[in-house]
Amino acid sequence: MKTRLPSPLPATLAVALSLGLAGCMVGPDYHRPAVAVPAHYQPLPGWTPASPGAAAGPKGDWWTAFHDPLLDRLEPMVSVSNQSVRQAYANYRQALAEVRLARSGLFPVLGLTGSATRQHSASGNVSSSAGFGRSVSDSGSLEGNISWAPDLWGEVRRGIEQNTATAQASEATLANATLSEQIALATTVIELRINDASAELLRQTVASDEQYLRVVTEKDRAGTVPPSDLIAARTQLENAQASLIGLGVARAQYAHAIAVLVGKNPQDLDIAPGTALPTLPEIPVGVPSTLLQRRPDIAVAERKMAAQNAAIGVAVAAYYPTISLSAVAGFTQSPLAGLLHAANRVWSLGADVGQTLFDGGQRSAQVDAARAAYDAAEANYRGTVLSAFQNVENDLSGLHVLARQAEVLDAAVRDATRGTEIARREYEAGTVDYTTVATAQATQLSAQQSALSVQAQRLLSTASLIGDLGGGWSADALQGASVQSPRPTPSAQPH
Repeated sequence: MKTRLPSPLPATLAVALSLGLAGCMVGPDYHRPAVAVPAHYQPLPGWTPASPGAAAGPKGDWWTAFHDPLLDRLEPMVSVSNQSVRQAYANYRQALAEVRLARSGLFPVLGLTGSATRQHSASGNVSSSAGFGRSVSDSGSLEGNISWAPDLWGEVRRGIEQNTATAQASEATLANATLSEQIALATTVIELRINDASAELLRQTVASDEQYLRVVTEKDRAGTVPPSDLIAARTQLENAQASLIGLGVARAQYAHAIAVLVGKNPQDLDIAPGTALPTLPEIPVGVPSTLLQRRPDIAVAERKMAAQNAAIGVAVAAYYPTISLSAVAGFTQSPLAGLLHAANRVWSLGADVGQTLFDGGQRSAQVDAARAAYDAAEANYRGTVLSAFQNVENDLSGLHVLARQAEVLDAAVRDATRGTEIARREYEAGTVDYTTVATAQATQLSAQQSALSVQAQRLLSTASLIGDLGGGWSADALQGASVQSPRPTPSAQPH
């Protein structure tokens, strides 16, 4: 479903009529302030600087780049069933209603009133046959009325500007809430997959330790090794088993968090364990200036700034006189019969003019407050832009460092695995003690876990980078009277 702002055509006609009555718009016109935007992100080894025509980043269903079936199935549910998104959508609908309310001030108010009265009265004269005299009379009226306050100084139109910008900020807030919850879901799914991969690694370790415990047990029975070797091998196996069991707590918490993010009760979503990790996608980051269009939080800050600018005009308009026009036309008659005859027609015209002469500084204080609010909104906008650049730079730096770390850890895993194989053969040959084997096994498991942890950080940092680049959203959706961002379908809206 697409929700649209009210059509501007009727409002345009009313505005034109107001201008025909020598009206104008007081207060400053809005111009987006310029911000310092770097030409490119800080260059790092292994990164190619993007050209102005380069792709601006992921578009649309960005999560498909991870090639994870669970993400592909659950991510579309966030924009429909997530409760934070539904709350933002309701706030957006309220903002649209406020725009319609503001635009209603451009038009005259028409009314129709009617009344009918039957009146009984008694006279003081007494007749011999009927006692006191009695009379019954009917009367009535039917009148139409119209009242209008021309927007000569633009107070209503500035109010419309303010409410429209606020509605667009609410629309961008909806997009930001949706993107934030989608990134949260991607992050939680990645953590769940890493947990499952850690469990698979520990299961392989348990299986290897069980196999090797049988070797040590046979050597113990043969009396070729001290009893402490058997105890050490058994302890190592039991520690691995305990660690494997402990991963169940985190997995349950991840699964419950995923259910809540897609608007389900935790017991209603069953996620089977899987060993495949999401694919690490390559994200074209584009140029820094694209963030001003692609980050919904920047759009929120910019639209709030526009709303505060319009609020200055509303405050300035209080310095000017107010004019209201009214007219009444209709019929009145007593007795009621023949009410609509031309002879019973009545009408009146009226005009009111008001001007505040002294208010103790109230209006100047309101203007100063509006200007200060705009300055605060501008500072918030500039700060949001700077934070956006910082977030992306952090993501790019982190991914670069993690990629180098992953290369070293991959080599460490290969060497540790080879070292464990050598230590086991030497132990079986009787050339080393069991401490050498236990140390080699612990080193291998530590290296494998470190490599898996770095892979997790790379996936999580990539998801964070996608969010910091704005996902597939664009501020172009905010231009014009209608708002085009994703929102819950009609079936998902609260009744």
